[in-house]
Amino acid sequence: MKQTLKALYDEHQVILKVIRALLKECEKPVIDKIFFEKAIDFIKNYADKIHHAKEEDLLFKELCKPGILMHCNPTEQMLYEHDLGRNFVKGMLNGLKENSRIKIIENAQGYAQLLQEHIGKEDDILYPMAEENLDEKTKKRLLLKFKEVDDKKKIERNKYLAFANKLKG
Repeated sequence: MKQTLKALYDEHQVILKVIRALLKECEKPVIDKIFFEKAIDFIKNYADKIHHAKEEDLLFKELCKPGILMHCNPTEQMLYEHDLGRNFVKGMLNGLKENSRIKIIENAQGYAQLLQEHIGKEDDILYPMAEENLDEKTKKRLLLKFKEVDDKKKIERNKYLAFANKLKG
């Protein structure tokens, strides 16, 4: 992974760690509501408001600018999958409110499968395409903007990294 998008790749590894823990929790006979509430909080804030903000508000916008010539541009599909993920999170929240183990598990597993595949597409297809097609000036600007997001969300980011680091796997 090239330096420009290394931060996004590293965040994917943190998200995947939480997803593995989420799947392990789905195997247990009793729902640990506290874990699911924390995992949903992580997803909504770290994965969506920190990580997806960098992708949607910064990287994807650069890739959709005139003059960026890629043989295909998968950003529209990635945005669609981000929205699908948000729907699974809503489903988990509804399952918690309704005390429905089945709804929680179905949505957690759906989210996990979607994100595992989605992250693979971004890491193996989208990010290499971005590295290849963006000029050095744009890459440097993106790095600075990624850092700005991290600096602005430093307290939240550290909170969610601490949560993920406590998880096994």
